[in-house]
Amino acid sequence: MEVWVASLISVIFVSVLSLVGILTFALKEKALNNILTLLVSFAAGAMLGDAFFHLLPQTVEKNGGSLTIAASIYVLCGILLFFIFEKLILWRHCHFYEGEEHCHIHAPASFATMNLIGDSLHNFLDGLIIGGSYAVNFGLGVTTTMAVVFHEIPQEVGDFGVLLAGGYSKLKALLLNFATALTAILGTVIALILAAKMAAFTSFLVPFTAGCFIYIAASDLIPHLHKQEIKVSNTMGEFVFFIFGIALMISLLYFE
Repeated sequence: MEVWVASLISVIFVSVLSLVGILTFALKEKALNNILTLLVSFAAGAMLGDAFFHLLPQTVEKNGGSLTIAASIYVLCGILLFFIFEKLILWRHCHFYEGEEHCHIHAPASFATMNLIGDSLHNFLDGLIIGGSYAVNFGLGVTTTMAVVFHEIPQEVGDFGVLLAGGYSKLKALLLNFATALTAILGTVIALILAAKMAAFTSFLVPFTAGCFIYIAASDLIPHLHKQEIKVSNTMGEFVFFIFGIALMISLLYFE
């Protein structure tokens, strides 16, 4: 019962973060971009920190002190799933001519609809990851939830922007973003049920989650930082927040 309560409280908190788009009403675009860049840096560090200091060590411990071939395959499954997942929801058409890639995004309304579908699936996976982590132990659930939280804030602001670009009003965009976030609760419930009925489920989900976090940090978050304006002050800020994210995950080892 304690696992269920902790998991549901965590995933509800993560779902409420979808309303963070309301903060964009009060912030100027430049200030918002600066804040989000630091949050992305922090999220990248936190996700890698959770993968390498919590999820993978937990996997090694459960396998008698070694990283088995099966566990390594599960890590790669997490990476490959998110690779395929992003390819499927990337609603654009690209073609090559004269040695260059030229991409055309489909109509904004269609793009917004696809974003809602993709965000629902993404949040469902987040819920699955949170529930599965709590099923292993409370400390792992806390650290994984925090890593998801730090990733969700900039992502939800971006999703909110996509919905506005698709022609939705600010209120409707907020409500739709919140509705897609609720699929995370379904993911958590399914994860807890499967963990209770299948002992091997958590043995798969923990390294799988590590793979997901490594992919998101290395393929989405860090490349985003490279696209920002290159200044010494900006780079130092990003580096410091990246280290803070890793340091936080190291400090949370005391919870386990």
